[in-house]
Amino acid sequence: MSLDARPTVAEPDDDPYLWLEDIEGGRALAWVEAENDRTLKTFAGTQFASDRDTLAAILDRADKLPLVARRGPWLYNFWLDGKNPRGLWRRTTLESFRLDQPAWELLLDVDALAASEGEDWIWGGALTRPGTHDRAIVRLSRGGSDAVVLREFDLPTRTFVKDGFALSEAKGWVNWLDPDTLLLSSAWGGDATTSGYARTVRLWRRGSDVTQAPVLFEVPRESMSAGAVVDLDNATKLVWYFEQIGFFDVGLWMADGEGGNRIKLDLPTDIETRSHDGWMALKPRKAWTVTGKTWPADSLLGIRLDALMVGNRDFTVLFEPAGRRVLQSFFWSADRLVLSILDNLQPVFEILTPSADGWARQALSGLPAIGVVDVSPLDIEPSESNGDLIATVQDPLTPASLMLLAKGQGPVVLKRSSPAFSAEGLVVTQHEAISIDGERIPYTQTGPAGETGEAPVHLTGYGGFRLPSRPYYNAGIGKMWLEQGGTSVIANIRGGGEFGTPWHEAGRGAGKRLTHDDFAAVAADLVRRGVTRPGRIAAEGGSNGGILITNMLTRYPERFGALFCTIPLIDMRRYSKLLAGASWIAEYGDPDKAEEWAWLKTYSAYHQAVPGQAYPPILIATTRRDDRVHPGHARKMTAKLQAMGYDQVYFYEPAAGGHGYGKDNKERAAFSALGYRFLKEKIGWS
Repeated sequence: MSLDARPTVAEPDDDPYLWLEDIEGGRALAWVEAENDRTLKTFAGTQFASDRDTLAAILDRADKLPLVARRGPWLYNFWLDGKNPRGLWRRTTLESFRLDQPAWELLLDVDALAASEGEDWIWGGALTRPGTHDRAIVRLSRGGSDAVVLREFDLPTRTFVKDGFALSEAKGWVNWLDPDTLLLSSAWGGDATTSGYARTVRLWRRGSDVTQAPVLFEVPRESMSAGAVVDLDNATKLVWYFEQIGFFDVGLWMADGEGGNRIKLDLPTDIETRSHDGWMALKPRKAWTVTGKTWPADSLLGIRLDALMVGNRDFTVLFEPAGRRVLQSFFWSADRLVLSILDNLQPVFEILTPSADGWARQALSGLPAIGVVDVSPLDIEPSESNGDLIATVQDPLTPASLMLLAKGQGPVVLKRSSPAFSAEGLVVTQHEAISIDGERIPYTQTGPAGETGEAPVHLTGYGGFRLPSRPYYNAGIGKMWLEQGGTSVIANIRGGGEFGTPWHEAGRGAGKRLTHDDFAAVAADLVRRGVTRPGRIAAEGGSNGGILITNMLTRYPERFGALFCTIPLIDMRRYSKLLAGASWIAEYGDPDKAEEWAWLKTYSAYHQAVPGQAYPPILIATTRRDDRVHPGHARKMTAKLQAMGYDQVYFYEPAAGGHGYGKDNKERAAFSALGYRFLKEKIGWS
């Protein structure tokens, strides 16, 4: 039998599967249909159907946590359940929300809208008009894609505005400048960067032709995107224009209203900023030397905005990282700057209040110091905030609670979600593995106490884009894995944001291989500790985690029993030419530059895969409406592995879903249930 190993590292552009990049092509869809049929016939039996229905019921349960945000006097929520799979946009008051059964006012039924218009509408969010909140720009996606249709909606009459603002499908968004004017940042009409995002900001007045809307700001096509934010916090309305140069670099301009002259801020492009009422907080990603002084990477600096604009660099240090104590995020809420800190992965929050006399500091007390705690402003519009905060609190065995932190008061529980699985006999423990270069890699383990050496382990990680992997309450893993005696592990590998810029930088570009070494080290540590053996470890990863999982296939196959690779990025030779791929060059590197392809090829599993290896079984799954990570990655990797004679390679691609597991709870449940059924069978845990 002749085995085709193309494309190879030596001939990376000799790719016989380019035809699978034609998303809606007849030949490609016939291949997808045949692969779906093979996978579903093999794994979608009676147990799969039962698992799917169980997961769907969990996702649709009536007492799950309703997340809310305040606009004016109303708390808004978008709700999905079995009767409303596309969802309901609704609102209530804070007083009503405190009740066991709030009185919800229905604004828009997306299921009814989709049925009446014959469209596959999926909710993409809404932006109400500041102040009055009587109109909204609603985002509607076809099948869950990132590209959306924009339509103006009148809240008092619950109808779309006739001859109101409307824009056909494109990636992009708007901001209200005044009741009859929008700042439009959209890739509509070809106004796009090479990454597929908006290249311009246009002034779109009510009743005018969008094609004639004047351009206020534009960026080069090779930049990632252009955008604008209207700042109502200051005495005069400010507009902040930004050029997203790359994923981690931004150029920032300030203008006084729509016609004001733009002034570019004299700052490095890798600084993250937040402004409020004449104050500015800045977080440099790398060490910043200015006026003879060096400010450490990941520190937080405060200064008056007017002083900053005239060249003053006499900053107040608001936060300085120390070891594994890092600043995760920061935001303004009324006159307070809220810091979200991870101290060796434990959540800590501080509040800073600026004045002419300096910055007052206090701890945000009353919240747990373990698990996962997320704090955010209750109010969507910063200029309308009274300082109220909202917090969600959870851990792998404790379902999420929603807490209100009114200014000057302690946390008050508003809602608790019920358990989705039995946690009896389960414990959560923290451990560290030693990676290939000696670095300590933390991981969280949830499962039965004690080691048997045979535990069926579900291991996951991400390791990219400064995003930390945190131990959330995962109802699906809980029901399908933990409740049945399995063990769940979350690996905090490099490339993520767990420990600030150094942790991310170590796993970026040429260092991306280290993230994969870290993950493999965690798998090995589970065996070393006597928790399990390699054949009982099932690993799952998606998106950037698709590179991770396919590198476990090609680089560390002996450490795993089965792999589930979802909505994946895999082909590192062509990724920058597919959909939003160019926007990720800052994370991985540019394959068109020989010196960068030199490292990219080492973890391009599409090119590294060769015949005759003891690769573990793998299920590669994507969605056809994913317009962020091209489904061609998953299709081509599957086709190549099969052409090399591997028969334990399976593929699944539903027709909708976007960059996720489905467009509604039923589809998401089916996607996950199929993955769990595959993993369980292949590690011998049926």
